[in-house]
Amino acid sequence: MKILLTGANGYIGLRLLPQLLELGHEVICAVRNKNRFSANKDVISKVKIVEIDFLKDTIAPDIIKEIDIAYYLIHSMTASTKDFDEQEALAAENFNKIMAGTSVNQVVYLSGIVNEEKLSKHLQSRKQVEDILYKGNFNITVLRAAIIVGSGSSSFEIIRDLCEKLPVMITPKWVSTKCQPLAIRDVLNFLTGVIANEKCYNESFDVGGPDILSYKEMMLQYAEVRGLKLYIIEVPVMSPKLSSYWLYFVTSTSYKLALNLVDSMKVEVITKDTRLQEILGIKPIAYKEAIKLAFYKIEQNQVVSSWKDSMSSGRFKNELSNYVQVPTYGCLKDEKSVKIKDPELVLNRIWAIGGLNGWYYGNWLWKVRGYLDKMFGGVGLRRGRTHPSEINAGDSLDFWRVLLANKEQKRLLLFAEMKVPGEAWLEFEIDDENVLHQTATFRPRGIWGRLYWYTMLPFHYFIFEGMLKQISRGPDGLSKS
Repeated sequence: MKILLTGANGYIGLRLLPQLLELGHEVICAVRNKNRFSANKDVISKVKIVEIDFLKDTIAPDIIKEIDIAYYLIHSMTASTKDFDEQEALAAENFNKIMAGTSVNQVVYLSGIVNEEKLSKHLQSRKQVEDILYKGNFNITVLRAAIIVGSGSSSFEIIRDLCEKLPVMITPKWVSTKCQPLAIRDVLNFLTGVIANEKCYNESFDVGGPDILSYKEMMLQYAEVRGLKLYIIEVPVMSPKLSSYWLYFVTSTSYKLALNLVDSMKVEVITKDTRLQEILGIKPIAYKEAIKLAFYKIEQNQVVSSWKDSMSSGRFKNELSNYVQVPTYGCLKDEKSVKIKDPELVLNRIWAIGGLNGWYYGNWLWKVRGYLDKMFGGVGLRRGRTHPSEINAGDSLDFWRVLLANKEQKRLLLFAEMKVPGEAWLEFEIDDENVLHQTATFRPRGIWGRLYWYTMLPFHYFIFEGMLKQISRGPDGLSKS
Protein backbone atom coordinates (compact mmCIF):
# COMPACT_ATOMS: atom_id res chain seq x y z
CA MET A 1 0.00 0.00 0.00
CA LYS A 2 1.10 3.56 -0.70
CA ILE A 3 0.42 5.56 2.47
CA LEU A 4 0.48 9.29 3.24
CA LEU A 5 1.38 9.94 6.87
CA THR A 6 0.42 13.44 7.99
CA GLY A 7 1.72 14.68 11.33
CA ALA A 8 4.71 12.45 10.65
CA ASN A 9 6.91 14.43 13.03
CA GLY A 10 4.43 14.26 15.89
CA TYR A 11 4.29 11.94 18.89
CA ILE A 12 2.04 9.32 17.22
CA GLY A 13 3.46 9.80 13.72
CA LEU A 14 7.04 8.99 14.73
CA ARG A 15 5.82 5.84 16.53
CA LEU A 16 3.58 4.72 13.68
CA LEU A 17 6.10 5.22 10.86
CA PRO A 18 8.45 2.28 11.69
CA GLN A 19 5.42 0.00 12.10
CA LEU A 20 4.14 0.88 8.62
CA LEU A 21 7.56 0.25 7.09
CA GLU A 22 7.87 -3.07 8.91
CA LEU A 23 4.53 -4.11 7.40
CA GLY A 24 5.96 -3.45 3.94
CA HIS A 25 4.07 -0.27 3.05
CA GLU A 26 5.46 2.55 0.93
CA VAL A 27 5.22 5.69 3.08
CA ILE A 28 5.22 9.38 2.16
CA CYS A 29 5.68 11.62 5.20
CA ALA A 30 3.94 14.99 5.17
CA VAL A 31 5.69 17.61 7.31
CA ARG A 32 5.75 21.39 7.39
CA ASN A 33 9.54 21.53 7.47
CA LYS A 34 11.83 18.79 6.15
CA ASN A 35 14.74 20.11 8.21
CA ARG A 36 13.11 19.23 11.52
CA PHE A 37 11.90 15.75 10.57
CA SER A 38 13.46 13.85 13.47
CA ALA A 39 13.10 10.19 12.46
CA ASN A 40 16.39 8.27 12.54
CA LYS A 41 18.55 8.06 9.41
CA ASP A 42 17.64 4.44 8.67
CA VAL A 43 13.91 5.28 8.66
CA ILE A 44 14.38 8.47 6.62
CA SER A 45 16.27 6.50 3.95
CA LYS A 46 13.19 4.30 3.44
CA VAL A 47 10.54 7.02 3.03
CA LYS A 48 9.70 9.96 0.82
CA ILE A 49 9.13 13.36 2.40
CA VAL A 50 6.83 16.12 1.21
CA GLU A 51 6.34 19.57 2.72
CA ILE A 52 2.67 20.46 3.18
CA ASP A 53 1.19 23.14 5.43
CA PHE A 54 -2.43 22.12 5.93
CA LEU A 55 -3.28 25.57 7.25
CA LYS A 56 -2.37 27.07 3.87
CA ASP A 57 -2.06 24.47 1.10
CA THR A 58 -5.06 23.14 -0.84
CA ILE A 59 -3.54 21.47 -3.91
CA ALA A 60 -2.12 17.94 -3.91
CA PRO A 61 1.60 17.71 -4.77
CA ASP A 62 2.34 15.22 -7.55
CA ILE A 63 4.17 12.91 -5.16
CA ILE A 64 0.96 12.06 -3.24
CA LYS A 65 -1.53 11.81 -6.13
CA GLU A 66 -1.38 8.00 -6.32
CA ILE A 67 -1.80 7.15 -2.64
CA ASP A 68 -4.09 4.40 -1.31
CA ILE A 69 -4.39 5.41 2.36
CA ALA A 70 -3.80 8.55 4.40
CA TYR A 71 -3.42 8.99 8.16
CA TYR A 72 -4.76 12.23 9.56
CA LEU A 73 -2.75 12.91 12.72
CA ILE A 74 -2.88 16.71 12.84
CA HIS A 75 -3.75 18.36 16.15
CA SER A 76 -3.29 21.94 17.39
CA MET A 77 -4.39 21.81 21.02
CA THR A 78 -1.06 22.90 22.49
CA ALA A 79 -0.69 25.83 20.14
CA SER A 80 -3.37 28.10 21.56
CA THR A 81 -5.93 28.44 24.30
CA LYS A 82 -8.36 30.36 22.11
CA ASP A 83 -8.41 29.47 18.43
CA PHE A 84 -6.96 25.96 18.17
CA ASP A 85 -10.41 24.65 17.18
CA GLU A 86 -10.55 27.07 14.25
CA GLN A 87 -7.08 25.99 13.15
CA GLU A 88 -8.02 22.32 13.38
CA ALA A 89 -11.18 22.88 11.32
CA LEU A 90 -9.24 24.81 8.65
CA ALA A 91 -6.58 22.10 8.45
CA ALA A 92 -9.24 19.39 8.02
CA GLU A 93 -11.02 21.35 5.28
CA ASN A 94 -7.76 21.90 3.41
CA PHE A 95 -6.89 18.22 3.85
CA ASN A 96 -10.17 17.28 2.15
CA LYS A 97 -9.35 19.61 -0.75
CA ILE A 98 -5.90 18.10 -1.13
CA MET A 99 -7.26 14.53 -0.97
CA ALA A 100 -9.75 15.41 -3.73
CA GLY A 101 -6.75 15.58 -6.05
CA THR A 102 -5.52 12.10 -5.14
CA SER A 103 -6.60 8.48 -5.55
CA VAL A 104 -6.89 7.92 -1.79
CA ASN A 105 -9.39 5.22 -0.82
CA GLN A 106 -9.24 5.32 3.00
CA VAL A 107 -8.39 7.98 5.59
CA VAL A 108 -7.66 7.01 9.21
CA TYR A 109 -8.19 9.69 11.86
CA LEU A 110 -7.16 9.44 15.52
CA SER A 111 -9.72 11.37 17.55
CA GLY A 112 -10.92 11.53 21.16
CA ILE A 113 -13.82 9.82 22.95
CA VAL A 114 -16.89 12.03 22.64
CA ASN A 115 -19.65 10.14 24.48
CA GLU A 116 -20.61 12.83 27.00
CA GLU A 117 -23.28 15.44 26.23
CA LYS A 118 -21.14 18.29 27.56
CA LEU A 119 -17.69 18.17 25.95
CA SER A 120 -14.56 20.21 26.50
CA LYS A 121 -13.42 22.57 23.77
CA HIS A 122 -10.70 20.07 22.91
CA LEU A 123 -13.14 17.19 22.41
CA GLN A 124 -15.64 19.41 20.59
CA SER A 125 -12.84 20.28 18.18
CA ARG A 126 -12.00 16.61 17.62
CA LYS A 127 -15.65 15.87 16.85
CA GLN A 128 -15.81 18.85 14.49
CA VAL A 129 -12.78 17.57 12.58
CA GLU A 130 -14.39 14.14 12.39
CA ASP A 131 -17.55 15.65 10.88
CA ILE A 132 -15.47 17.55 8.31
CA LEU A 133 -13.52 14.45 7.29
CA TYR A 134 -16.76 12.51 6.78
CA LYS A 135 -17.51 14.97 3.95
CA GLY A 136 -14.37 13.95 2.05
CA ASN A 137 -14.36 11.81 -1.09
CA PHE A 138 -12.87 8.79 0.66
CA ASN A 139 -13.76 6.06 3.15
CA ILE A 140 -13.12 7.36 6.64
CA THR A 141 -12.13 5.33 9.70
CA VAL A 142 -12.16 7.17 13.03
CA LEU A 143 -10.49 5.82 16.17
CA ARG A 144 -11.68 7.60 19.31
CA ALA A 145 -9.15 7.14 22.09
CA ALA A 146 -8.95 8.31 25.70
CA ILE A 147 -5.57 9.29 27.17
CA ILE A 148 -2.56 7.49 25.74
CA VAL A 149 0.00 5.88 28.05
CA GLY A 150 3.52 5.60 26.72
CA SER A 151 6.99 7.04 27.16
CA GLY A 152 6.88 10.62 25.94
CA SER A 153 3.09 11.01 25.80
CA SER A 154 1.81 14.20 27.44
CA SER A 155 -0.59 12.32 29.75
CA PHE A 156 2.04 9.85 30.94
CA GLU A 157 4.74 12.50 31.42
CA ILE A 158 2.41 14.75 33.44
CA ILE A 159 1.42 11.87 35.75
CA ARG A 160 5.07 10.91 36.00
CA ASP A 161 6.09 14.47 36.96
CA LEU A 162 3.38 14.72 39.60
CA CYS A 163 4.01 11.36 41.23
CA GLU A 164 7.81 11.49 41.16
CA LYS A 165 8.01 15.02 42.58
CA LEU A 166 5.10 15.29 45.02
CA PRO A 167 4.70 12.60 47.72
CA VAL A 168 1.71 14.59 49.03
CA MET A 169 -0.75 16.28 46.67
CA ILE A 170 -3.61 18.66 47.32
CA THR A 171 -5.70 18.18 44.21
CA PRO A 172 -8.85 19.62 42.60
CA LYS A 173 -12.00 17.55 42.30
CA TRP A 174 -11.37 16.65 38.66
CA VAL A 175 -8.96 13.94 39.88
CA SER A 176 -12.11 11.85 40.47
CA THR A 177 -13.10 12.03 36.79
CA LYS A 178 -13.10 8.60 35.14
CA CYS A 179 -11.17 7.75 31.99
CA GLN A 180 -9.99 4.68 30.11
CA PRO A 181 -6.22 4.86 29.46
CA LEU A 182 -4.85 3.05 26.42
CA ALA A 183 -1.26 1.86 25.91
CA ILE A 184 0.62 3.40 22.99
CA ARG A 185 1.37 0.00 21.47
CA ASP A 186 -2.38 -0.77 21.42
CA VAL A 187 -2.98 2.56 19.67
CA LEU A 188 -0.46 1.55 17.01
CA ASN A 189 -2.02 -1.91 16.64
CA PHE A 190 -5.44 -0.34 16.07
CA LEU A 191 -4.05 2.22 13.62
CA THR A 192 -2.34 -0.44 11.51
CA GLY A 193 -5.07 -3.05 11.94
CA VAL A 194 -7.72 -0.98 10.14
CA ILE A 195 -5.67 -0.60 6.95
CA ALA A 196 -7.83 -1.54 3.93
CA ASN A 197 -10.28 -3.34 6.23
CA GLU A 198 -13.69 -2.76 4.63
CA LYS A 199 -15.45 -3.54 7.92
CA CYS A 200 -13.89 -0.32 9.21
CA TYR A 201 -14.92 1.95 6.35
CA ASN A 202 -17.05 4.98 7.26
CA GLU A 203 -17.15 3.98 10.92
CA SER A 204 -16.16 5.63 14.18
CA PHE A 205 -14.85 3.29 16.90
CA ASP A 206 -14.14 3.84 20.59
CA VAL A 207 -10.80 2.36 21.67
CA GLY A 208 -9.71 2.12 25.29
CA GLY A 209 -7.80 -0.07 27.69
CA PRO A 210 -9.35 -2.68 29.99
CA ASP A 211 -9.24 -0.42 33.08
CA ILE A 212 -11.69 2.37 33.90
CA LEU A 213 -9.88 4.59 36.39
CA SER A 214 -10.09 8.05 37.91
CA TYR A 215 -7.06 10.28 37.52
CA LYS A 216 -6.47 9.77 41.24
CA GLU A 217 -6.46 6.00 40.79
CA MET A 218 -4.09 6.35 37.83
CA MET A 219 -1.62 8.31 39.95
CA LEU A 220 -1.89 5.86 42.86
CA GLN A 221 -1.34 2.87 40.57
CA TYR A 222 1.61 4.65 38.95
CA ALA A 223 3.11 5.16 42.42
CA GLU A 224 2.51 1.48 43.22
CA VAL A 225 4.34 0.34 40.08
CA ARG A 226 7.23 2.70 40.82
CA GLY A 227 7.41 1.81 44.52
CA LEU A 228 6.56 5.35 45.65
CA LYS A 229 4.54 6.50 48.63
CA LEU A 230 1.83 8.89 47.51
CA TYR A 231 -0.91 10.69 49.44
CA ILE A 232 -3.65 12.57 47.57
CA ILE A 233 -5.94 15.03 49.33
CA GLU A 234 -8.90 16.32 47.30
CA VAL A 235 -10.25 19.82 47.85
CA PRO A 236 -13.72 20.87 46.67
CA VAL A 237 -12.70 24.31 45.42
CA MET A 238 -9.92 24.90 42.93
CA SER A 239 -10.69 26.99 39.86
CA PRO A 240 -9.66 25.79 36.38
CA LYS A 241 -7.16 28.64 36.18
CA LEU A 242 -5.60 27.71 39.53
CA SER A 243 -5.54 24.04 38.50
CA SER A 244 -3.77 25.02 35.28
CA TYR A 245 -1.13 26.97 37.19
CA TRP A 246 -0.69 23.98 39.51
CA LEU A 247 0.00 21.66 36.55
CA TYR A 248 2.21 24.24 34.88
CA PHE A 249 4.50 24.80 37.86
CA VAL A 250 4.77 21.17 38.98
CA THR A 251 5.04 19.43 35.60
CA SER A 252 6.85 20.04 32.32
CA THR A 253 3.67 20.99 30.47
CA SER A 254 3.26 24.41 28.90
CA TYR A 255 0.63 26.72 30.39
CA LYS A 256 -1.40 26.65 27.16
CA LEU A 257 -1.54 22.86 27.21
CA ALA A 258 -2.31 22.85 30.95
CA LEU A 259 -5.37 25.06 30.40
CA ASN A 260 -6.71 22.77 27.68
CA LEU A 261 -5.95 19.62 29.66
CA VAL A 262 -7.74 20.86 32.79
CA ASP A 263 -10.75 21.73 30.63
CA SER A 264 -10.74 18.17 29.23
CA MET A 265 -10.13 16.45 32.57
CA LYS A 266 -13.57 17.48 33.76
CA VAL A 267 -15.15 15.23 31.09
CA GLU A 268 -15.35 11.44 31.44
CA VAL A 269 -13.79 9.62 28.50
CA ILE A 270 -15.08 6.05 28.63
CA THR A 271 -15.70 3.77 25.67
CA LYS A 272 -19.21 2.63 24.75
CA ASP A 273 -18.34 -0.15 22.34
CA THR A 274 -15.68 -2.78 21.79
CA ARG A 275 -16.45 -3.48 18.15
CA LEU A 276 -12.97 -2.71 16.85
CA GLN A 277 -11.29 -4.91 19.44
CA GLU A 278 -13.52 -7.76 18.27
CA ILE A 279 -13.02 -7.05 14.54
CA LEU A 280 -9.22 -6.94 14.86
CA GLY A 281 -8.85 -9.49 17.67
CA ILE A 282 -6.89 -7.09 19.87
CA LYS A 283 -6.83 -7.48 23.67
CA PRO A 284 -5.68 -4.13 25.13
CA ILE A 285 -2.92 -3.97 27.74
CA ALA A 286 -3.76 -3.17 31.37
CA TYR A 287 -2.77 0.24 32.74
CA LYS A 288 -0.08 -1.03 35.13
CA GLU A 289 1.49 -3.10 32.37
CA ALA A 290 1.48 -0.04 30.09
CA ILE A 291 3.45 1.88 32.74
CA LYS A 292 6.01 -0.93 33.01
CA LEU A 293 6.42 -1.00 29.23
CA ALA A 294 6.87 2.76 29.14
CA PHE A 295 9.67 2.59 31.70
CA TYR A 296 11.34 -0.23 29.83
CA LYS A 297 11.67 2.15 26.87
CA ILE A 298 12.86 4.99 29.09
CA GLU A 299 15.50 2.87 30.82
CA GLN A 300 16.74 1.49 27.50
CA ASN A 301 16.96 5.03 26.02
CA GLN A 302 14.47 4.00 23.34
CA VAL A 303 12.04 6.91 23.60
CA VAL A 304 11.22 7.51 19.93
CA SER A 305 9.16 10.68 20.33
CA SER A 306 7.97 13.08 23.01
CA TRP A 307 5.23 15.71 23.15
CA LYS A 308 7.87 18.08 24.60
CA ASP A 309 9.52 18.31 21.18
CA SER A 310 6.35 19.83 19.75
CA MET A 311 7.08 23.37 18.58
CA SER A 312 4.10 24.61 20.54
CA SER A 313 5.67 23.47 23.83
CA GLY A 314 7.79 26.62 23.71
CA ARG A 315 7.74 30.19 22.42
CA PHE A 316 8.24 29.48 18.69
CA LYS A 317 5.70 31.09 16.39
CA ASN A 318 7.73 30.88 13.18
CA GLU A 319 9.65 28.18 11.31
CA LEU A 320 13.09 27.13 12.52
CA SER A 321 14.64 28.42 9.30
CA ASN A 322 13.83 31.98 10.41
CA TYR A 323 16.32 31.66 13.27
CA VAL A 324 19.14 29.50 11.86
CA GLN A 325 21.01 32.50 10.46
CA VAL A 326 22.44 34.08 13.62
CA PRO A 327 22.27 37.88 13.31
CA THR A 328 25.24 40.18 13.84
CA TYR A 329 23.86 43.71 13.60
CA GLY A 330 22.69 45.16 16.91
CA CYS A 331 23.75 42.06 18.84
CA LEU A 332 25.78 41.48 21.99
CA LYS A 333 28.10 38.48 22.06
CA ASP A 334 30.14 36.32 24.42
CA GLU A 335 32.73 34.51 22.30
CA LYS A 336 35.17 31.96 23.68
CA SER A 337 37.41 29.36 22.04
CA VAL A 338 39.91 26.70 23.04
CA LYS A 339 42.22 24.28 21.24
CA ILE A 340 41.21 20.64 21.72
CA LYS A 341 43.01 17.34 21.12
CA ASP A 342 40.11 14.90 20.87
CA PRO A 343 37.34 16.42 18.65
CA GLU A 344 35.21 13.26 18.73
CA LEU A 345 35.19 13.13 22.54
CA VAL A 346 34.34 16.84 22.77
CA LEU A 347 31.65 16.54 20.12
CA ASN A 348 30.00 13.74 22.07
CA ARG A 349 30.04 15.92 25.19
CA ILE A 350 28.35 18.73 23.27
CA TRP A 351 25.71 16.32 21.97
CA ALA A 352 24.99 15.16 25.53
CA ILE A 353 24.48 18.62 26.98
CA GLY A 354 21.38 19.43 29.06
CA GLY A 355 18.71 17.17 30.52
CA LEU A 356 19.94 14.85 33.29
CA ASN A 357 23.54 15.45 32.21
CA GLY A 358 23.27 19.15 32.98
CA TRP A 359 25.32 22.01 31.53
CA TYR A 360 28.76 20.94 32.80
CA TYR A 361 29.28 23.97 35.04
CA GLY A 362 27.17 25.89 37.54
CA ASN A 363 24.20 23.56 37.23
CA TRP A 364 22.59 25.09 40.30
CA LEU A 365 22.65 28.49 38.54
CA TRP A 366 20.99 26.96 35.49
CA LYS A 367 18.32 25.51 37.81
CA VAL A 368 17.73 28.89 39.46
CA ARG A 369 17.35 30.44 36.00
CA GLY A 370 14.87 27.69 35.14
CA TYR A 371 12.77 28.36 38.26
CA LEU A 372 12.73 32.09 37.51
CA ASP A 373 11.69 31.37 33.94
CA LYS A 374 8.76 29.28 35.14
CA MET A 375 7.67 32.02 37.51
CA PHE A 376 7.49 34.48 34.63
CA GLY A 377 5.56 32.13 32.32
CA GLY A 378 8.48 30.48 30.51
CA VAL A 379 9.20 26.81 29.84
CA GLY A 380 11.81 26.34 32.59
CA LEU A 381 14.16 23.36 32.61
CA ARG A 382 11.58 20.63 33.11
CA ARG A 383 11.29 19.62 29.45
CA GLY A 384 14.76 18.06 29.60
CA ARG A 385 15.64 16.16 26.44
CA THR A 386 14.13 13.14 24.69
CA HIS A 387 17.34 11.14 24.21
CA PRO A 388 20.55 11.37 26.31
CA SER A 389 22.96 11.48 23.35
CA GLU A 390 21.01 12.12 20.14
CA ILE A 391 19.79 15.56 19.00
CA ASN A 392 17.73 16.60 16.00
CA ALA A 393 16.75 20.01 14.68
CA GLY A 394 13.48 21.01 16.32
CA ASP A 395 14.07 19.09 19.57
CA SER A 396 13.49 20.82 22.89
CA LEU A 397 16.56 20.93 25.12
CA ASP A 398 15.63 22.27 28.57
CA PHE A 399 14.70 25.91 27.88
CA TRP A 400 16.45 25.87 24.48
CA ARG A 401 15.26 24.74 21.04
CA VAL A 402 17.67 22.95 18.69
CA LEU A 403 17.97 24.92 15.45
CA LEU A 404 20.78 22.93 13.88
CA ALA A 405 22.52 19.73 14.92
CA ASN A 406 25.08 18.53 12.37
CA LYS A 407 27.82 16.20 13.57
CA GLU A 408 29.51 16.19 10.16
CA GLN A 409 29.83 19.97 10.33
CA LYS A 410 30.62 19.66 14.06
CA ARG A 411 28.08 22.35 14.86
CA LEU A 412 25.22 22.68 17.34
CA LEU A 413 23.02 25.80 17.36
CA LEU A 414 20.41 26.48 20.05
CA PHE A 415 17.77 29.19 20.40
CA ALA A 416 16.52 30.32 23.81
CA GLU A 417 12.86 29.71 24.63
CA MET A 418 13.21 31.16 28.11
CA LYS A 419 11.61 34.51 28.89
CA VAL A 420 14.16 37.17 27.93
CA PRO A 421 13.81 40.77 26.68
CA GLY A 422 15.19 39.85 23.27
CA GLU A 423 16.42 36.81 21.36
CA ALA A 424 19.32 34.56 22.34
CA TRP A 425 21.40 31.93 20.56
CA LEU A 426 24.05 29.52 21.91
CA GLU A 427 26.40 27.91 19.41
CA PHE A 428 29.13 25.27 19.61
CA GLU A 429 31.40 24.62 16.61
CA ILE A 430 34.69 22.77 16.09
CA ASP A 431 36.71 24.09 13.13
CA ASP A 432 39.21 22.29 10.86
CA GLU A 433 42.09 23.23 13.17
CA ASN A 434 40.41 21.52 16.13
CA VAL A 435 39.46 24.73 17.86
CA LEU A 436 36.19 24.66 19.78
CA HIS A 437 34.23 27.89 19.45
CA GLN A 438 31.46 28.68 21.93
CA THR A 439 29.36 31.74 21.11
CA ALA A 440 26.43 33.25 22.99
CA THR A 441 24.57 35.84 20.90
CA PHE A 442 21.88 38.16 22.27
CA ARG A 443 19.77 40.57 20.25
CA PRO A 444 18.28 42.88 22.89
CA ARG A 445 14.81 44.37 22.70
CA GLY A 446 15.03 48.00 23.78
CA ILE A 447 16.70 49.38 26.90
CA TRP A 448 15.47 46.48 29.07
CA GLY A 449 17.23 44.00 26.81
CA ARG A 450 20.55 45.79 27.21
CA LEU A 451 20.11 46.12 30.96
CA TYR A 452 19.37 42.37 31.14
CA TRP A 453 22.55 41.49 29.23
CA TYR A 454 24.87 43.70 31.28
CA THR A 455 23.26 42.56 34.54
CA MET A 456 23.96 38.95 33.57
CA LEU A 457 27.56 39.58 32.43
CA PRO A 458 29.20 38.46 35.73
CA PHE A 459 27.21 35.21 35.65
CA HIS A 460 27.94 34.71 31.95
CA TYR A 461 31.68 35.05 32.62
CA PHE A 462 31.78 32.21 35.13
CA ILE A 463 29.11 29.99 33.52
CA PHE A 464 30.32 30.17 29.92
CA GLU A 465 34.01 30.01 30.87
CA GLY A 466 33.43 27.02 33.14
CA MET A 467 31.22 25.27 30.60
CA LEU A 468 33.83 25.62 27.85
CA LYS A 469 36.59 24.22 30.08
CA GLN A 470 34.51 21.22 31.11
CA ILE A 471 33.40 20.41 27.57
CA SER A 472 36.93 20.71 26.17
CA ARG A 473 38.71 18.74 28.89
CA GLY A 474 40.72 15.74 27.74
CA PRO A 475 40.11 12.08 28.61
CA ASP A 476 42.44 12.55 31.62
CA GLY A 477 40.05 15.13 33.00
CA LEU A 478 42.31 18.09 32.21
CA SER A 479 41.33 21.06 30.06
CA LYS A 480 43.37 21.36 26.86
CA SER A 481 44.43 24.82 25.71
